[in-house]
Amino acid sequence: MNDNEQEVLNITDDMPEQMAVRHKHLEELRALGIEPYGDRFPVTDKICDVRQKYGDMEPDKAGGEVSIGGRLMALRTHGKAVFGDLADQEGKIQIYFGLDTVGKDNFNLLKLIDIGDLLGVKGEVFITRRGELTVMVREFKILGKALRPLPEKWHGLKDIELRYRNRHLDMLMNQDVRERFILRSRLISAIRGYLDGLGFLEVETPAMGMLAGGALARPFLTHHNALDLPLKMRIALELHLKRCIVGGLEKVYEIGKVFRNEGISTKHNPEFTMLELYRSHADLTDMMEIAQGIVSTLCEKVLCSWEVPGTDGGTVNLKPPYPKMTFAEGLKKYGGIELSDLRDPVKSKEIAEKLGFNIERKDNPGYLIDKVFSMVVEPHLVNPVFIVDYPVEISPLARKKPEDGSLVYRFEMFIKNFEIANAFSELADPVDQHERFKAQHELIKKGDTEAHPMDEDYLAALEYGMPPTGGLGMGIDRLLMVLTGSSSIRDVIIFPLMKPADQV
Repeated sequence: MNDNEQEVLNITDDMPEQMAVRHKHLEELRALGIEPYGDRFPVTDKICDVRQKYGDMEPDKAGGEVSIGGRLMALRTHGKAVFGDLADQEGKIQIYFGLDTVGKDNFNLLKLIDIGDLLGVKGEVFITRRGELTVMVREFKILGKALRPLPEKWHGLKDIELRYRNRHLDMLMNQDVRERFILRSRLISAIRGYLDGLGFLEVETPAMGMLAGGALARPFLTHHNALDLPLKMRIALELHLKRCIVGGLEKVYEIGKVFRNEGISTKHNPEFTMLELYRSHADLTDMMEIAQGIVSTLCEKVLCSWEVPGTDGGTVNLKPPYPKMTFAEGLKKYGGIELSDLRDPVKSKEIAEKLGFNIERKDNPGYLIDKVFSMVVEPHLVNPVFIVDYPVEISPLARKKPEDGSLVYRFEMFIKNFEIANAFSELADPVDQHERFKAQHELIKKGDTEAHPMDEDYLAALEYGMPPTGGLGMGIDRLLMVLTGSSSIRDVIIFPLMKPADQV
């Protein structure tokens, strides 16, 4: 942490002195019989609503009475008048304390109030001669005493890690950060509303289990003490949701946390939010319509725009329909590579060397195929597109295409180089599924920590019969990155995983 960052967090030589003053104010308030962590205050108005209602008033005209609550962000004393800035979740407004309006005793209390304190105020709205919307305080109450001073120059802080680590301060000092997480909540609510409107049922599935399936990823390990069982945190929602389809629920979805024990990057956080949905008597085409419907709903009902920030300062238009491109066409178009060559031991090694990486898992052709696609094709997928006809090697849960068993009914939807959604015409054949699990199990025996485990319970469920089913998974955090123009996944996760401060 450099000197500037130390100053921003107020970790300075005089911080103990600043905190001592605030503690002294706290003691003096209590000596006066005032408890600054006491009862609620009747907040009946939001600052943004006050601004909207009274923003067009003429100077020196009085408006109605309001009762607002928030944090004191500034304080300016001018003799017998004190001005402050009070901020709540969505706005900020000037407040005015006059000796003649609050009375001598209450006016003297202002000496014990510090920037950062939480206040409730009642008073009339007016416009100052300078045109500033202001609340003339008649009554106020201290709702919370801030014993630490607020950060200085927080918005310009260069060490973004410090802001992630202290997200409460990041939100407190930056309204745009608060608004991003308010938007996140509204977007997720809109997704739920869209799916509920289609007749889907929201269900909850276990976050821990003996196996972690439904994706190719390394799980987190934990232990249940009472049962003395080693357990794994889920890496996907898929297999339990498909059990629901077997059980007779025809349309199900879940929005929940999944956990993957992998690296941290601008696109990856070990704990992230996933939407998965499954619909019986549906296929890949139905899943495309739903994926586009989700994006359309968010653009129309929440963002009120089809345009989102692009990666180069421009914009990207998200209005459907989106074009399709096969997996093989992408490799050929952007890399001059044939998919068949990636399955050839000699040619695949040559391609890997040309791209500058070693084939770490030479026994797993799917690893190479996936790695080459991400390096060669994904950087070009800026505008919305469906990549279809995925290789079976990287799709152990999707149904094979009858005309070519090396490909499956699967798509991934890409926007701004991000894989936003992944969908299958689900594999319902328990014999075929068993064979694919066996192939994955062999990779596990050879040391592949991300291969799919053999899930006998899921196979048993399939043996009772699953109807033709379409399934869709969508990364909520990445979708929010696209919609908000965020450059890192940690910008849209309110409390991202961080190293302890003493290890940085």
